[in-house]
Amino acid sequence: MTSDFHPESISRIFIALGSNLENPLSQVRRGILLLAELEHSRLVKRSSFYRTAPIGNTDQPDFINAVVQMETNLTPHHLLDTLLEIERACGRVRTFPNAPRILDLDILLFGNLQHSDTKLVLPHPRMHERAFVLQPLLEIAADCVIPGRGPAAACLAACMKQPLEYIASS
Repeated sequence: MTSDFHPESISRIFIALGSNLENPLSQVRRGILLLAELEHSRLVKRSSFYRTAPIGNTDQPDFINAVVQMETNLTPHHLLDTLLEIERACGRVRTFPNAPRILDLDILLFGNLQHSDTKLVLPHPRMHERAFVLQPLLEIAADCVIPGRGPAAACLAACMKQPLEYIASS
């Protein structure tokens, strides 16, 4: 047994997916399929798909976003490394912050863990400010609480002015 896998410990996790290049809806669907194949993990639920304007660098196409709930025995760092490898395999190249991307996979929540190091911050440090994360998250986990922040529904109420367009359930 390695330190990357803990068979006695199953964690409920949430991962955000986003894309704004090369048929974004197809890219997010592909990301969900790849997540469903992760070893030592199980896809539990997935949200509908939402279209949102980019944040920061606004001179780029709109994003398609979704959130999945999974169960995993992986450690947070091993999961992060796996998500980064999926992004690379799908063609993501990190050029600058908030750049257009083929596929973006972010760990939002890892159980109730609060963690911060140079590589990983949990919960995701900006999730509570983003309607494109909170709306799909609440769709699949209405009672979700963000450790250190409180109910996700209260966070969504604070960012309802952000435009968000429902586009598809499957």
